[in-house]
Amino acid sequence: MMFAAQPWRRATIGMLHIMDQIFAALASTPRRKILAYLSEAELSAGEIAARFDMTKPSLSKHLRILESAGLIISDKRGQFVFYRLQGENLANTLASFMQAVCPVSQGLKKESRALAAKKKADA
Repeated sequence: MMFAAQPWRRATIGMLHIMDQIFAALASTPRRKILAYLSEAELSAGEIAARFDMTKPSLSKHLRILESAGLIISDKRGQFVFYRLQGENLANTLASFMQAVCPVSQGLKKESRALAAKKKADA
């Protein structure tokens, strides 16, 4: 006997797919570093790239993965693309928790705060 597809089952499968994307995004050290850099300041793709020793296509892939997981948002302004953390959501709460226990993130978040203060002072 065939049963009709249950809406709660589709919703559960969809949620599991989203959680898989979030955990896959957070599993990468460069992506966690990007999130730490964006923790206090919005940065252009060029500003993010300046902090990493990787090719632009590699960086673009990391940014795309973070965006598809709902962790960051991109905003194209003229010829530049700026990135910032997605607003308050479960995924960023989890990312913030990981940054709190990740020793690498502390220095990066400090740098992000200093950059945000400098941008505010220059504005």
